[in-house]
Amino acid sequence: MSKVDEEVAIPRPANFPSPPVFGTDEEERLYRKQRLAAACRLFAHFGFDEGFAGHITARDPGRPDAFWVNPAGLHFAHVRASDLLLVDANGTVVEGDRPLNLAAFAIHSRLHKARPDVVAAAHAHSMYGKAWSAVGELLSPITQDACAFYNDHAVVDYGGVVLTPEEGDRLADSLGDRKALILKNHGLLTVGRTIDEAAWWFISMERCCQAEAIARGLGTVQPLSDELARATSTMNGAPLAGWFSFQPLFDFIVQLQPDLLN
Repeated sequence: MSKVDEEVAIPRPANFPSPPVFGTDEEERLYRKQRLAAACRLFAHFGFDEGFAGHITARDPGRPDAFWVNPAGLHFAHVRASDLLLVDANGTVVEGDRPLNLAAFAIHSRLHKARPDVVAAAHAHSMYGKAWSAVGELLSPITQDACAFYNDHAVVDYGGVVLTPEEGDRLADSLGDRKALILKNHGLLTVGRTIDEAAWWFISMERCCQAEAIARGLGTVQPLSDELARATSTMNGAPLAGWFSFQPLFDFIVQLQPDLLN
């Protein structure tokens, strides 16, 4: 059993896939960079772009204190694996010649430091995530999909544009050991043990924000019981479920935009 699904045994067919295991750091590095580029393209596809805001990071397999991130000012729709920046714990760009988003460093460097289990983190100013963040409430378990975040996300007050390590630490503390964070008056942030997982949780959480906003407009929402929400969460909120949910999207975007792998 891989690290991704070691916490909970998910019933699945004998030929159900799992995240790959690599023989060298070089192989895993390329894999992570291509997955990160694919996640950026998908964020563009779903309209999560907002100027130069938004960033996705992936820890480097050979340097746990460094991570790959999309450059500032390069649209999600144009990101290729070769465009990514490698940034160390001091904020120095080790590889790449494009500018670094300072907020990306302030947030992600502290998240990666606080959570050794986290390989990837995603943050963007998506429309429904921004709208829901203004409500300042946790998502309710009103759908099967929303149960993935049941008792596994938190809300943190807005503290201004994140540019300091101290603010990054505050966000990391608020996240704790959860998979997602709602930044009030700001947007959403998700993490995962794979890039696939972190990206999927963001995409799914954005949709859950949209679904609850619509449902509240239609009438009084009817959440699932605590028992049923917890039971559902152990299935579709597990790391393996997040990783696997991303696979069809990866295949889709690579077939549509194969240049992202370059």
